[in-house]
Amino acid sequence: MKRRLLTIALLNLFTLNALASEQRGLEIAKQVDHHDRDWQDMSAKLTMTLYNRNGDKSVRYMRINTMEVQNDGDKSLTVFDQPRDIKGTAFLVFSHVLRSDYQWLYLPQLRRVKRISSVNKSGRFMGSEFAYEDLSSFEVGKYRYKYQRDEKLGDLDTYVVDMYPRYKYSGYTRLQVWIDKEHYRFIKQVFYDRKNSPLKTLTYDNYQLYLGHYWRAKLQNMINHQTGKKAEVVWKDYKFRNGFTNRDFDKNRLKRIR
Repeated sequence: MKRRLLTIALLNLFTLNALASEQRGLEIAKQVDHHDRDWQDMSAKLTMTLYNRNGDKSVRYMRINTMEVQNDGDKSLTVFDQPRDIKGTAFLVFSHVLRSDYQWLYLPQLRRVKRISSVNKSGRFMGSEFAYEDLSSFEVGKYRYKYQRDEKLGDLDTYVVDMYPRYKYSGYTRLQVWIDKEHYRFIKQVFYDRKNSPLKTLTYDNYQLYLGHYWRAKLQNMINHQTGKKAEVVWKDYKFRNGFTNRDFDKNRLKRIR
């Protein structure tokens, strides 16, 4: 009887600890959202450099517009300007919380708009190490959370939290993220594949503050541990509150975007 009571007590303690770690993880995620809210809209220019396992590289230039949507995911439009063979390619995303994101890809060579299927969001975006689902906005309700530990990452004190996708057809079992304690910014993410093996690592560097409140990274590095390939993205010319409306994110206008 004593052994049984001890087992029950230990199980109850384990359950309480698990619930506490989930609640703490959720509260940290809510702080991330709280610290990056009400920026309205944003534009930027990007340079993406792709490296294969031999170190050979190709460079792509693009621009992105993003609009904050209240009570739902954000809308974003990415347009490729160079190289010439993909110039005019446009990628439109309507992010959602638990519903499947809406994503469309305009291919100028084919002169048609392609809808990205919800079951294909783990596919590679334009041959890069970013998957289609990586390009969706962060929304608290998309994940379950579990706080793991505090950890020093370089000069930063961070929280380490596991994020488990709640939406269907994710290519990941979980993401482990490092969030700095002072500003609640993502510093590092490790993506685990469907076998729960480390697949990719994304790091954020050279953060700058805009409008006295919004932090944005100037450099992102994505490394695929299973293929040896990587993608480096440099962001510049951030501009906020451009006055974008839903008309600027109309899929029927993709073919006319220049």
